[in-house]
Amino acid sequence: MRYSGLTEAQVSESRRQHGSNVLTPPEREPLWRQFLSKFADPLIIVLLIAGGLSVGISIYEHFGLGQGTEVFFEPVGIFVAILLATGLAFYFEHQADKEFLVLNSVDDDEPVEVVREGGVRQVARRDVVVGDIVVLNTGDEVAADGLLLEATRLIIDESTLTGEPLSHKSAAAPASVGATHCGRPHPADFTYPPDHVYKGTKVMDGHGVMQVLAVGDKTEQGRVFEAAQIDNSVKTPLSEQLDGLGLWVARASYGVAAAVVIGRIVAFFLAYGADAALGPFIAYLLQTIMLAVTLVVVSVPEGLPMAVTLSLAYSMRRMLKTNNLVRRLHACETMGAATVICTDKTGTLTQNQMKVEELKLYGDEASEELLFEGMAINSTAEIDFTASSPTAAVGATFHGFASGRPLQVVGNPTEGALLLYMLERGVDYSALRQGVEVEEELPFTTELKYMATVARSRADGRRMLYVKGAPEIILDLCLVGAPHEGAAPAPASVGATHCGRPHSQLALYQQRAMRTLAFAIQELHDGEEAIKDGRLVARRLSFLGLAAISDPVRPDVAGAVDQCLMAGIDVKIVTGDTPTTARKIGREIGLWRDGADEDDQIITGPELSAMTDGELLQRAQDLKIVARARPMDKKRLVEALQQRGEVVAVTGDGTNDAPALRAAHVGLSMGSGTAVAKEASDITIIDNSFKSIGKAVMWGRSLYQNIQRFLLFQLTVNVTACLLVVSGAFMGTESPLTVTQMLWINLIMDTFAATALASLPPSESVMKQPPRPRKAFILSGPMLWNILGVGGFFFLLLLVLLYIFQHADVRQLSDLLSLRLGSKGHLTTYELTLLFTIFVMTHFFYLFCARAYASGRSALHFRGCQGLMTIAILIFLGQVAMVEVPGLQQLFNVCGLSLKDWVIIIIGSSLVLLTREAWHLATKRA
Repeated sequence: MRYSGLTEAQVSESRRQHGSNVLTPPEREPLWRQFLSKFADPLIIVLLIAGGLSVGISIYEHFGLGQGTEVFFEPVGIFVAILLATGLAFYFEHQADKEFLVLNSVDDDEPVEVVREGGVRQVARRDVVVGDIVVLNTGDEVAADGLLLEATRLIIDESTLTGEPLSHKSAAAPASVGATHCGRPHPADFTYPPDHVYKGTKVMDGHGVMQVLAVGDKTEQGRVFEAAQIDNSVKTPLSEQLDGLGLWVARASYGVAAAVVIGRIVAFFLAYGADAALGPFIAYLLQTIMLAVTLVVVSVPEGLPMAVTLSLAYSMRRMLKTNNLVRRLHACETMGAATVICTDKTGTLTQNQMKVEELKLYGDEASEELLFEGMAINSTAEIDFTASSPTAAVGATFHGFASGRPLQVVGNPTEGALLLYMLERGVDYSALRQGVEVEEELPFTTELKYMATVARSRADGRRMLYVKGAPEIILDLCLVGAPHEGAAPAPASVGATHCGRPHSQLALYQQRAMRTLAFAIQELHDGEEAIKDGRLVARRLSFLGLAAISDPVRPDVAGAVDQCLMAGIDVKIVTGDTPTTARKIGREIGLWRDGADEDDQIITGPELSAMTDGELLQRAQDLKIVARARPMDKKRLVEALQQRGEVVAVTGDGTNDAPALRAAHVGLSMGSGTAVAKEASDITIIDNSFKSIGKAVMWGRSLYQNIQRFLLFQLTVNVTACLLVVSGAFMGTESPLTVTQMLWINLIMDTFAATALASLPPSESVMKQPPRPRKAFILSGPMLWNILGVGGFFFLLLLVLLYIFQHADVRQLSDLLSLRLGSKGHLTTYELTLLFTIFVMTHFFYLFCARAYASGRSALHFRGCQGLMTIAILIFLGQVAMVEVPGLQQLFNVCGLSLKDWVIIIIGSSLVLLTREAWHLATKRA
């Protein structure tokens, strides 16, 4: 039938009425709102409060006390830290969104063959409109929802919508009807009517012509996509822990500040009595409040939000090299907290490539030749020798293609597996096809469960009937008549047979969850009918053989699954396949152990649907396999696991996976998946491999450790600084550290440290540890002991030096060897410079100790830490410059030191690192 198609005017009118053939992306907030949302972080809020208080103090000090403009450096530094943290987070997420949109838009630009104005032309998929006549060929992705006008041997992969891989289509609507869909009746046995095809599905075999009924958001894919746009309010583990840290820091700093205010007021009245003049008391109280605010500012880890953002951004970029395209920053770390991974089977655990595992021949060498003829001729698949996407590796040189050259199956993957099997054995299937003239074909249908081809040899004129299909059907077709005279009878050792048929072998293959195909052949006399009224009427068929076909498990999956299990992560298979197949895959990857695992740990989707929410909540943890799963089954399982406190990651590649991907803490779509699945996910696994998921977990856990290392370092700095400021205040001396010096310590040094510790490479050792408890405080017990112990030690060291400097005239550090303490005096600029430099250098060496925290390695292990070394050099040179360079000396209120002083400070401060190394060696040997 010839079609004229739409005119350009009709195309424009249809597009105006029904819209373009693209899925409307979820409504995104304006950029300014996205940026402002970054200020909702509790730590940012604390910083904003501290910055506001600091501004007020600086204004009073400048205008009320006549101090210089340097008093504004502190609030400026705080607000710079805020803008850097929020700005970087906004920038990296915005860039990731742009890259993701580009990735998805490629699908909309794919060419589609349509009939317009009487001719066939190609248009971009996005330009298809309602009413268009679209030509469907093997390998095409259906561009829109449509009604079939023609269908020849048309088989559609609807797994992206239903989970079922193959659906046989016909242009004629069936007579028996059930419910209606899109206004048309369809049989109750079908999920979708057989005369309809849907956007995002794929033509696996045959060809057809359809008329477009719906495009874009009005398609079935669009409806599922819209249903998946559920706001996921589940907070990530990191956000929960940082929220807790923000509250802890705020409460601790406010508590210390309040204690200082109360303590100084009590000390004032103890010194001056209740009759003290009001004026001096008010001045003293104002000074005390300013000191308390300074303590709050010093206590808040300004660099933490930036450290988190830098760590996430760095991990996001590096994870791309491990085939993980991260769209949302938080997903990097959340993968590290995952306790359960719900994975699909096809393409993630398996190679998504059908392969002949075994071919059982029932006959002699002549039967093998006939079998290969039937595999080549009674087939609609092809092999694309120019394809770049591997689906199989050819084992033998064929037509000049070297061994191992990747080939692409075009058409039915099962039939393609047979062709690849022949190629591996050096059989030229195309030559076999060219050697015959096809006279008649009977396409495969779900009713017949077989296909047949009648072909005449160009060489000797023989007419042969080749039949292929479900073994139980082919075996029954061989019941009547004598075997073909060219085929030997089946051997007696094959087990229980019926007319030479291998029932026991078939049962063995089925137990192994393999897809089986049987082959039969018959030589036809001239004029003899083999096919009549759409059915096979030949009755002298001889059984030739049996092929067992499987989708092989990826070679690296078993190791990757074992790594996740060793890391304390539960892995659950959720698939649309049969329980037998799912169990077999679970057994192959080491997830299912016969004898150890029980039958109630595997259920089907209908069984899951029949459970109440309470029943599912009780069983969710123990389930290992969910077979015959439907989209909402997967989503219910995810939500039940989350209610049990699990951190859930979900993999999926189809439109039907979108609800579960959206509901999970981390949604992992496949690179070969649909645009709907990718849009609903947080990370796209480009190579579809479970091994890449394991790498994402390793990156996430390492990232969390990097954040802990930064906290260990910065909070140790803050504890030392806070205690030093408080002690100075109660000792009745001026602050040992000036505002500009605190700016260097709290902002510049911490910012550098954030960059250094954020860029540390991941460690495989983290995969030997269990997942951290979701409600665990980000500061572990050992960390708190380190912070308080090391910070307290540094404080006592500096406090002793402060007391010495107050009671002795120190002109060079070597004077400490012959001290004579006297009455309390004024601190000189040189002494304050020594105090400041010792403060910085002790923490400089402690940076290396913090870097080695929880690594089990020496702090002097620098492999892969080029960023850390660069930052360390910058910190050291920066400290030397501000002490020795004129101009900077005045800005930071310091003076130059002698070379001898520098040597003593460096050697003395390095004892921090050397002590840690000695302790590491001692505990390691023990």
